[in-house]
Amino acid sequence: MTVRKFGVEEELLLVDAETLEPLPVAERVVNLARRSPLGDYEITRELKQEQIEVVSPPQTTLDGQLAAIRTGRALAEEAASKTGARVVSLPTAPGPLTSHLVSTPRFRQIQDSFGITTAEQLTCGFHVHVEIRSREEGVAVIDRIRGWLPVILALSANSPFLGGADTGFASYRYQLWNRWPTAGPTEIFGSAAAYDQLCETLLATRVPLDVGMLYFDARLSQRYPTVEVRVADVCLEAEHAAAIAALIRAMVETAAGEWREGIPPDQTPGTLIRTWSWQASHDGVDKDLIHPATRRRVPAADVLASLLDHVRPALVEYGEADAVSATLEAILRSGSGARRQREAYARRLDMHDVVAVAHDITHQ
Repeated sequence: MTVRKFGVEEELLLVDAETLEPLPVAERVVNLARRSPLGDYEITRELKQEQIEVVSPPQTTLDGQLAAIRTGRALAEEAASKTGARVVSLPTAPGPLTSHLVSTPRFRQIQDSFGITTAEQLTCGFHVHVEIRSREEGVAVIDRIRGWLPVILALSANSPFLGGADTGFASYRYQLWNRWPTAGPTEIFGSAAAYDQLCETLLATRVPLDVGMLYFDARLSQRYPTVEVRVADVCLEAEHAAAIAALIRAMVETAAGEWREGIPPDQTPGTLIRTWSWQASHDGVDKDLIHPATRRRVPAADVLASLLDHVRPALVEYGEADAVSATLEAILRSGSGARRQREAYARRLDMHDVVAVAHDITHQ
């Protein structure tokens, strides 16, 4: 087997080192980072001044991915500390917030076009890139993994709070993100030509401003020869992030194998998968998920077990089956970041405690 490289991008929240309130210093942090030796890492701006993105170099192993995520977080923390800030792996700001746009021509155009959706859009996601051999293979993979993506969302769920209140969701980031017109699950494409045709038709409407605004839960990357899975929250724990990235690689490997063998994708409509994703966003792994085979609610542990069975040959071939299974079982047992945040808040009913605990876990 030729090893598929995989890489991650983590969007991180910037907070004041003293008050733990969101701090609008992204451009300063990025400029400082550019003056430092980052090696193969990139620290870049995103939509808002209260966030940055860390792009880690591609890896070939789970251990390498975990080390890369930890290194990326440390580099971001070092750059942020020079501005009086810290970086925290929180997908939404738990407390009250007025966010500030990064003032580039593109972002100003997005603000003018999308109004309050842009104003209220401070979210931090976790994007996993997995190498593909061709665009045709990439589209075939997207067609075959889409029914499992709600499980990835549930495992990563880490955004229960917004504006000082508990939203009732495990991942409220996903709810905010799906206000964009092209966000969410896709239908079956069937070919790279059909994928390209849909993208061209969407862009011709002039609703999405450019190809970067085609925010599908999984898409072909414009920058790399990869499938980019964008459904996950940024995770509190680096170990969770690395295991989820390895699971996604195994999903891609399995889907590519099915395509080569002529196994057709499941034909579940995107509308149904959107409902499954809503359920995953609401409950995470703490209650039920929708099983892709039966299309019925069952305990989250049962759906995860089915996904692990589905991709186990790929995990075994990569030598990662035991490690990935152990981490995912730990998420089921102890909860994802959403549960950790709620436990932190319950101690004193103080959102600052949530941020403080999240910072410690981000860098532990």
